[in-house]
Amino acid sequence: MPHKGRRIHRSGLAKKKGGIGRHVTKTVNRTVYPNLQEKRIWVPELGQFVKMKISAKALRTINKNGAYNTLKKVGLL
Repeated sequence: MPHKGRRIHRSGLAKKKGGIGRHVTKTVNRTVYPNLQEKRIWVPELGQFVKMKISAKALRTINKNGAYNTLKKVGLL
């Protein structure tokens, strides 16, 4: 699920570069998307591959806790 937020837009030249300093002029809306990967994951308990689209963080969780336990906990099996 994408997250919405704002990015601060600044203008001006930095003081150490000879300017009068940077000033905030406005905020710009932005959307941050999750790092999704299309993966085939081997589940030894089932003896087959499971194809799914998961985030990189979820892939790390599967590597840590095991495919079957993680997929069962989230309700995919």
